[in-house]
Amino acid sequence: MIKLHEGGAYLVNGVDIVSEADGKAGNFNASEAKKGTIAYNILKAHNTSGDMNKLKIKFDKLTSHDITFVGIIQTARASGLTKFPIPYVLTNCHNSLCAVGGTINEDDHVFGLSCAKRYGGIYVPPHQAVIHQFAREMLAESGAMILGSDSHTRYGALGTMAVGEGGPELVKQLLSQTYDINMPKVVGVYLKGEPVKGVGPQDVALAIIGAVFANGYVNNKVMEFVGPGVKNLSADFRIGIDVMTTETTCLSSIWVTDEKIEEFYDIHARKEAYKELKPSDVAYYDGMVEVDLSKVKPMIAMPFHPSNVYTIEDVNKNLKDVLHEVEERAKVSFGEKVKYSLQDKIRDGKLYVEQGIIAGCAGGGFENICAAADIIEDSYIGSDEFTFSVYPASTPIYIELVKNGCVTKLIQSGAVVKTAFCGPCFGAGDTPSNNAFSIRHSTRNFPNREGSKIQNGQIASVALMDARSIAATAANKGFLTPATDVDKELKKYKYYFDTSIYKNRVFDSHGVADPTQEIKMGPNIKDWPKMVALTDNLLLKVVSEIHDPVTTTDELIPSGETSSYRSNPLGLAEFTLSRKDPEYVGLAKEVQKAEKAREAVLSGDGSEKPCQALPELHDVMSKVREKFPDMNHEKFGIGSTIFAVKPGDGSAREQAASCQKVLGGWANIANEYATKRYRSNLINWGMLPFVIEKGDLPFTKGDYIFIPDIKKAVIEKNDNIKAYAVKKDGLKEFTLHLGDLTDEEREIILKGCLINYNAV
Repeated sequence: MIKLHEGGAYLVNGVDIVSEADGKAGNFNASEAKKGTIAYNILKAHNTSGDMNKLKIKFDKLTSHDITFVGIIQTARASGLTKFPIPYVLTNCHNSLCAVGGTINEDDHVFGLSCAKRYGGIYVPPHQAVIHQFAREMLAESGAMILGSDSHTRYGALGTMAVGEGGPELVKQLLSQTYDINMPKVVGVYLKGEPVKGVGPQDVALAIIGAVFANGYVNNKVMEFVGPGVKNLSADFRIGIDVMTTETTCLSSIWVTDEKIEEFYDIHARKEAYKELKPSDVAYYDGMVEVDLSKVKPMIAMPFHPSNVYTIEDVNKNLKDVLHEVEERAKVSFGEKVKYSLQDKIRDGKLYVEQGIIAGCAGGGFENICAAADIIEDSYIGSDEFTFSVYPASTPIYIELVKNGCVTKLIQSGAVVKTAFCGPCFGAGDTPSNNAFSIRHSTRNFPNREGSKIQNGQIASVALMDARSIAATAANKGFLTPATDVDKELKKYKYYFDTSIYKNRVFDSHGVADPTQEIKMGPNIKDWPKMVALTDNLLLKVVSEIHDPVTTTDELIPSGETSSYRSNPLGLAEFTLSRKDPEYVGLAKEVQKAEKAREAVLSGDGSEKPCQALPELHDVMSKVREKFPDMNHEKFGIGSTIFAVKPGDGSAREQAASCQKVLGGWANIANEYATKRYRSNLINWGMLPFVIEKGDLPFTKGDYIFIPDIKKAVIEKNDNIKAYAVKKDGLKEFTLHLGDLTDEEREIILKGCLINYNAV
């Protein structure tokens, strides 16, 4: 089904793979052939540095949703923003529901509209489209680049290289700065064959994720989809695979384009946006993922990660064993916090699920929902626990589903068809009951992402599946069923895009700013608190220690109900690590008292010394002064840090880092970072992205770490940072690493955060 090539490979004439491992590539020049990839040429066209090894990218367009755009615009305003320099689309698909937190969510929407008017942007009201569907329909262009403040910013199937990053990277673009990265490696994804009936894009995507996630095969690289199998996939099918590339931890994606993509643009009245993209006659890839589409079966990603992949057939054949494996995996994250068992899901030897959902940027596409409607036609979900919800990804899609009768088929089956909304993907809609099992054609199934709360004893399970097999399961009244077991005709429906829907409802300034427009600020929208510059030395308390193999951003700052507070930095910070380490916030605040006292003394506004604000510092500083006798509160900053093995998988949202910062966090320490975007978020919020070699840690939760001359080390570009764990018997020396940092990133850290760096 999937083969991973060892080492690099050449693609010749778009068809033939010549692998370096086979020893047959002697006639090719790798350095020249690297220039033959689609990715290289798009990056070259957007690079402003003149050096293709050190890229400084300027994007063509930006897009954000209502969990992220308030913080982004507030940061940019604090840095002197007067106008959006490129098209910037503000969609409202995450905080669409206004039932939580009073007026908070709708206040954010009003803020977004007023900013689109003032700064010359585009505003998409709630329920019109999820962020990525609007981008596909209205923003994507072959050969273009789009930056979005959502990790699933992926439009490669349409020929657009799109990157999902934390908000500060969008701020840089709004301030006409650049996205600075080393030239990423490019991995080819070679498709051949054709999917069998009943297999959908999520099945192909999950198969790929299962093959490449754990081994890091495409980590922070660009995935370039090529090969003869591409032509056998519709535009919607390609889009469905492409959006899930985020779950491989790749940086971005790009596909060859052809007449089917040209037709997509034509349907959406943007034929001029199409351009044929293909690799050169000889193109070199740093790796090659070979996928035989004809051998892909209906897949399921069991809880609690998209890479925990099985075929549905294997799950049904080995049900008890698979469920036991999931239970054992759960112990890593949950420990003894909750009782977690899936054995009650076995009924008459079959897996019974309580909920099915097709939604969002992955599942809510036209073809997915049409196929689901055909599969469930003349069937009924029954009157037991099982429920079925379908969310078309945009209003134009919804209208076509009404016109062609698919909505009728779904509603007659017992399904509920709702408006465009991302809620089921991050825990703000259709939260299952305690211990329930949900199958979803959405993007993620991390612990608690569906809305349950371990700290309250609540836990539910989410598995990812394709819309076709979800519909088959729904037709079987909740018993897990692959779509290949259902003998139903899957019709070919023609899609018609109604251009009037957005013309009549979406605000488009056409790039014209109106500086007289008042920005409307609800009472929950707060400015970022003041942040100080990096001090000469640092004293950090380890306030959380996480040894899970991977820590997601959902665990660093929960999704779901917390989204209502994302316009309030201090309010949101109260939720930091709340589902992973409930002690974190209180411990971080205790340390922050000492730092606030230090800053007050230095400014002349306070008399309480740090050791008075936090008495435990007396003994700590006594140990430090044994080696550094001249050290006092004028020479070091006091803050908190966390250790996690591999933090940052998942969402791009900057709050995973900024919430730590506003609580006095000054660093993270990790064996490695799961994604570039999380590490970038740390840097942009002035936090040191330390790395420590794997092995026994020289510190534990509750210990202090003293780092002398840290400011000097950053200035002098030292990677090896000498640090000391403060123990009862003295200081224990060890080494931290900072890794590769650009000059701009070093300056941001020195200044204390991106806001300070851009201060006017």
